[in-house]
Amino acid sequence: MHSRHNRFIRAPAHSTLFAGVGCAAIALFLSSCSADLSVQRETQQAEGFEHTAPYSIVCVIHGDGEYLYHDTSGIEYRADEQAVRAAQRVAQQNPDAEVFIFHQRPRRHFLFFFPLRDGEFYYYRNGRLIAHELYWRNQEEATFDGEVELHRRFHADDRRDQVSLFLYCGHAIPEFGGAGYDASYPDRAFTVRDLAGGLKELTRDSTKFDLMILSTCFGGTPYTIGSLGSFARTIIASPENLHLSYFDLQPLERLDLGMRNSTVPDFARRFARHAFDRLTKDVQTAVSVTVYDVDRVRGFLRSVQSVYDHTLTTLQGRSKASLAAIDRCDCAEVPAFALPAIAEGVEVFYRPARFGRSKLKQSHSGWECWNDRAQQAAEPRVHDSELK
Repeated sequence: MHSRHNRFIRAPAHSTLFAGVGCAAIALFLSSCSADLSVQRETQQAEGFEHTAPYSIVCVIHGDGEYLYHDTSGIEYRADEQAVRAAQRVAQQNPDAEVFIFHQRPRRHFLFFFPLRDGEFYYYRNGRLIAHELYWRNQEEATFDGEVELHRRFHADDRRDQVSLFLYCGHAIPEFGGAGYDASYPDRAFTVRDLAGGLKELTRDSTKFDLMILSTCFGGTPYTIGSLGSFARTIIASPENLHLSYFDLQPLERLDLGMRNSTVPDFARRFARHAFDRLTKDVQTAVSVTVYDVDRVRGFLRSVQSVYDHTLTTLQGRSKASLAAIDRCDCAEVPAFALPAIAEGVEVFYRPARFGRSKLKQSHSGWECWNDRAQQAAEPRVHDSELK
């Protein structure tokens, strides 16, 4: 049996040991602020690669939100982590591509006080992992400064003849408001305009992505396509709700084979068809995947821009409670948008829901609008003559 005297003697030793461990942990954290720590930066030399990278893919995967779901067996998954793994398979299976993967993760802390980097970056070239780094996302504004800096640092020099693709996976990108899109930063707003700002920096030399894929809900609105179309030639998006069922990325593997003797629009149609077929097997709700030829849809977008912008301005002044009562709908159901030009430049893959009233809807225009019936009754219809 130990005496009380011995316990008092050992107490300072235990306190000293605890303090030593704490100091060591803090020292380790402080050293992690160095960009050269292997945990923060794992970069191999890309020099000596004989192969060029005729394809370039940029993947931005948002994970700072509620992405948890369960499959039919009750197994728990995070949609963003599944998307990261799918993007890594794409990178590993592309011997003729460079692939950038940006995972925007929730904010975390070390010892409850010290913030940790909340962005994770992977860079693959010719199927090999060249760089794996943690980086800081912008803490105050929803900008893409960290992603743009990494993209510029690693982007291949042989870019003039590259086929470039941009992929965004996440929740529906707000057209206005946007506060709380990042769960870690509830007061910070993120909207379509912010994404457009990031794309402008990524394509600062006036180039455009050959193909943009928006794996989000409600991506096929006139405002979203109009805003992001400045940075892409072809866009794939879903006008309706995906319910975290992201597009299957398998067709992006082996682009050297998938795009051989094929144009980007042809490949986009095959990708959209594949994504549609997979979604119709997995979900019972309505499924819509649309390919937008950006140049050909400009006429329709110009004709409805003032009406749609007025709708967004009106909705911005509404309370959250009143906004919750406003549904989204097929733009073809709104008189101001039901123009012959609505079908120009879009290819729509659509299947109605297996239940509810919408199961009777057999087609979709490929464009999604806000169903604000009070405003629609007060608005004049846009005439075909305004298209000229």
